[in-house]
Amino acid sequence: MNRSMILYVVGHVVMLEGVMLLLPCLVSLIYQESEGIDYLVMAVICMLIGAIIVKHKPKVNVFYLKEGCIATALSWIALSIFGALPMCISGDIPSFTDALFETISGFTTTGASILNDVEALSRTTLFWRSFTHWIGGMGVLVFLLAVLPLSGGSNINLMKAESPGPSVGKLVPKIKYTARILYVIYIVLTAIEIILLIAGKMPVFHAFCTGFGTAGTGGFGTKNDSFASFSPYLQWVVTIFMILFGVNFNAYYLILFGNIKKALKMDEVRTYFLIIVAAIAVLVLNLIHTMDGFWTVLRHASFQVASIITTTGFSSVDFDLWNQTCRTILVILMFIGACAGSTGGGIKVSRFIIVVKSVIKELNSYLHPKSIKKIKMDGKPVEHEVVRAVNVYFITFIILFTTSVLLISFEGKDMTSNFTAVAATINNIGPGLELVGPTKNFNVYGTFSKYVLMFDMLAGRLELFPLLLLFYPPAWKELLAVRRRK
Repeated sequence: MNRSMILYVVGHVVMLEGVMLLLPCLVSLIYQESEGIDYLVMAVICMLIGAIIVKHKPKVNVFYLKEGCIATALSWIALSIFGALPMCISGDIPSFTDALFETISGFTTTGASILNDVEALSRTTLFWRSFTHWIGGMGVLVFLLAVLPLSGGSNINLMKAESPGPSVGKLVPKIKYTARILYVIYIVLTAIEIILLIAGKMPVFHAFCTGFGTAGTGGFGTKNDSFASFSPYLQWVVTIFMILFGVNFNAYYLILFGNIKKALKMDEVRTYFLIIVAAIAVLVLNLIHTMDGFWTVLRHASFQVASIITTTGFSSVDFDLWNQTCRTILVILMFIGACAGSTGGGIKVSRFIIVVKSVIKELNSYLHPKSIKKIKMDGKPVEHEVVRAVNVYFITFIILFTTSVLLISFEGKDMTSNFTAVAATINNIGPGLELVGPTKNFNVYGTFSKYVLMFDMLAGRLELFPLLLLFYPPAWKELLAVRRRK
């Protein structure tokens, strides 16, 4: 295992985080807040540590998927720890566990919070919380691939370890240019949303924070009521962009280069929009007699469906007060999630399509045992390796989900709260129901449960296996074996 290359990647990530920490320092200068000093100190420390690590360049740049997974998992853990320290040191979130929870929730674009009063935070910290969403949405390693030639032809393994979905491919022959195209699309969409928010008379600071939270499908708000106090226009803008950021970015690439028909024929994108329309219709029918006016019902139903299926986690109303049918729909959407290749979390629409087609294929095999049929998506056969990986993912997801619910149940909280707390964290959504509903927070849980939920957030964002590999003994034996041979 190429241990030096793993350290080299982690070093670059830490150094990059030091650069990113300079942005809240700028916000601190604008609003004349003293918290900027703490962020500046941490920025310098990160850049120094990163520079020391990357000073020793590895002799061999090529590495495989195992190195990519371990480098990705360690990078995200390092990001979270260093990102939490300025929050803790500044006193905005005095407890390190709580600061770490908030930071992991930010980088993984979960949006689950332990804060009772968000508005009491300094603007410096509010900006940093939202900016972690934007960085985590597309992925910090994807950004590194866009600007640095880290590992020659094997850098696809970094993208595979960090990017969401059952399979990852190149948009163009070189992975560096693929990463650049993804980030250009990401930046342009974010900029358009921020402009539209400012046009709707949202203050510039809130517009940037909201734009970052929407783009990363994260959900950290700048108001205690999330989005309830903003105007209908602003809610519609955010609804539309939440849905857009949940679309597979491959579709935008196809549209960008004039292949609109092919983008519209993508099975996953069409299913994604079909689920959204169906869920909104069911919610509107159930809520039509509980609110004033059809358009009000449509707006709130659309906002919450978009927020949950894209795993953003903003809320325009307290949906925990809705009837059981509506709440059940939202919980189902928590698990489905957005498209693969988007900034959204969840299991992903493409995986559900593959599983449903696998079931249909199995049923057909009972009727016609000698028939041989391939599972297809977008008119192309899905490789057996992808189908196998999806099946293994579902099994692993169920085991991890069940174990997490069991572990946090020892605190004695009700089943609905525990179930949706794990669902909201492992699917990177944010709010759940009951004790962790949209008007409440995760501070109801103790330290042990918070660490379980932090693990779930990281596992969910990294598609389970990169993080689980860190806890797999043979992986560490291989690292130590390399060390002994040297």
